[in-house]
Amino acid sequence: MAKTAGRRPRSEPSFDIPEGSDPARLDVRLSRGDRSAGGAAQRGGAKAAPRGASRKRASGGGGKPPRRRRSWLGRIVHGVVVLGIWGVIALAGLIAYHASQLPPIDQLAVPKRPPNIAILASDGSLLANRGETGGRVVSIKELPPYLPRAFVAIEDRRFYDHFGVDPVGIARAVAQNLTRRGLAQGGSTLTQQLAKNLFLTPERSASRKIQEAILALWLEHKYTKDEILELYLNRVYFGAGAYGVEAAAQRYFGKPAKNVTLAEAAMLGGLVQAPSRLAPNRNLKAAQARAAHVLAAMEDLGFAKAPDAKVALAQPARPASTRGGGSPNYVADLVMDVLDDFLPKFDDDIVVSTTVDAGLQSVGERALTDELNAKGARYNVAQGALVSMRPDGAIRALIGGRDYAQSQFNRATTAKRQPGSSFKPFVYLAAIERGLTPDTVRDDAPIRIGNWAPENYSHSYSGAVTLREALAQSLNTVAVRLGQEVGPKAVVQTAQRLGIASPLQANGSIALGTSEVTPLEMVGAYCAFANGGTGVIPYVIASIKSANGKVLYKRGEGGLGRVIDPNAVGMMNAMMHDVFAIGTAKKADIPGWELAGKTGTSQDFRDAWFIGYSATLVTGVWLGNDDGEPTKKASGGSLPAEIWKTYMTTALKADKPVGLPGLNRWRARPQVANAGEREGGPGGLIGALLGEPDRTASVPPPPRSVPGGRGQGPSQDDRNFLEKLFGLGE
Repeated sequence: MAKTAGRRPRSEPSFDIPEGSDPARLDVRLSRGDRSAGGAAQRGGAKAAPRGASRKRASGGGGKPPRRRRSWLGRIVHGVVVLGIWGVIALAGLIAYHASQLPPIDQLAVPKRPPNIAILASDGSLLANRGETGGRVVSIKELPPYLPRAFVAIEDRRFYDHFGVDPVGIARAVAQNLTRRGLAQGGSTLTQQLAKNLFLTPERSASRKIQEAILALWLEHKYTKDEILELYLNRVYFGAGAYGVEAAAQRYFGKPAKNVTLAEAAMLGGLVQAPSRLAPNRNLKAAQARAAHVLAAMEDLGFAKAPDAKVALAQPARPASTRGGGSPNYVADLVMDVLDDFLPKFDDDIVVSTTVDAGLQSVGERALTDELNAKGARYNVAQGALVSMRPDGAIRALIGGRDYAQSQFNRATTAKRQPGSSFKPFVYLAAIERGLTPDTVRDDAPIRIGNWAPENYSHSYSGAVTLREALAQSLNTVAVRLGQEVGPKAVVQTAQRLGIASPLQANGSIALGTSEVTPLEMVGAYCAFANGGTGVIPYVIASIKSANGKVLYKRGEGGLGRVIDPNAVGMMNAMMHDVFAIGTAKKADIPGWELAGKTGTSQDFRDAWFIGYSATLVTGVWLGNDDGEPTKKASGGSLPAEIWKTYMTTALKADKPVGLPGLNRWRARPQVANAGEREGGPGGLIGALLGEPDRTASVPPPPRSVPGGRGQGPSQDDRNFLEKLFGLGE
């Protein structure tokens, strides 16, 4: 007891619950471990565990239940969710980045489609399209319902259900691509394809696909489904320079898109997948196989009735054949060459109405190609051109070559060749305007100018002949003599006055057509003979309108005015009429019509020409080789005259025969021979002024005229000219 008296008694925890105390309050003070220990002590009578041991048990998790481990499935789900969240964040950032590379949405707009130039014949039928697209814009309402449906069926069957990007379609495409070799199907919607065509480059990259999707969403927000489909149909590429269904229908089937059949619509729908590989004019078998696949898809979706699809499968579409390579393209090229003169700038589609007759264009093309196919090899003639126009200069047909598909060079408007004897009418006109008449006589005899000694085609000479006979028989020596009499400069000036624009060399040989000209120039110059003396400027454009019908240009009256005296026109028509009656173009005569013209053959038979006319139509034909290689004696009176007659026989059927201006007054007729004429005299009015008799023919052709008798002084026409020249009788 003594030992414990100085110490403070040790208080040991008591785990006995005092009588009357609340066990819940005791639980607040004690941990579970303490209660367990206390309970154990009470049950076992053992001492309580030390304080440190109690803490150790508490810190060792004795106070909390052990954490349960996740299953492997839970871990996967958790990882996927985390990755998904980060993926969404990354995708949002990627989209935001690529969206920043695009123009602001409020500034985004569908770019204007390059304007199309529709070139029409005089009857309103389409000759050709020009421009970057190759066809006009068409409204979806203009098209047969099965045409747009063909594209939906094969390119985007969920087009009317998705919002621009089709997850279902992408998933289906991925699944099919995994089960097939190579690329089986794409996942792009029509809206995405349109976005690419409108705004993006054709490159294949993830960046472009993201931008494509962004733009597709914008298009779907901005436009209705039908508007999107219409934009697509007018922009998608079909190969061969054709953008849009209108251009493709014209290019492959030779008809407007509104007239295509179900089989043709299916072929167009299948073509956009690979235009170069599936073009029907290059790979018809593949194009038809693809079209059959489109028809099956249309039938499956209810876009085509089973009987109609069966007929389309039995009668697959075929491309339209274009005989001769499509000569209307030569007309279209001419239109484009001169369009800037009438409409320098335009931003929308325009319609150009021409003076060309589609039927005559076809007739001329067929006449030229058939003749070259039949006889070209025999005569070594590879190329040709034909120009036909009304006497006022309106072009009715223009063929610039044998086959436009093989050669786009327009020989009718661009090729400059020697016209040969077809140039002689300008020489004779210059002489007529200086007082000579068709019955004036000149010598057909050898002539030399310096070192040049021109000869006739026959290498023979006829002596004294009338001008009408010399021109009909195309005697070279007489033409050269006349050229020397009036002077080469006068010949050049006469030709230029009638519309020849090419440079002409004023030398002795100009009388035989040695300066190069184009067929268009020559035919235009001959118009002055057919219309009574008015010079013309050949033209092909009649009017230009906008797509909505607004008139942008309309041709008015125009021309060069009077370039030939009516009396001189009558004399020239009489002489050139004899070319058909007794001369080098007898085989080209058409019964019932008064015709006039002139054949032409250049040196070494390199060029063969024939230009002839009625009072309603003037037509010229040229044949030769592009490299200037001589033909095998193809003359103007052979192949060109045959082509001319074939064409004109058909072309004149629609016209009523009309007499040539002044022809009857100067038509060849029997006359009494004039006596006392001297060989070599100037003749005509010039001879009268010099006191020399007029050496005129006195017998009708074809017999040669015989000089004899005495001149009777100037004729009434000469006296009228004399009065005008010196003011007599005024």
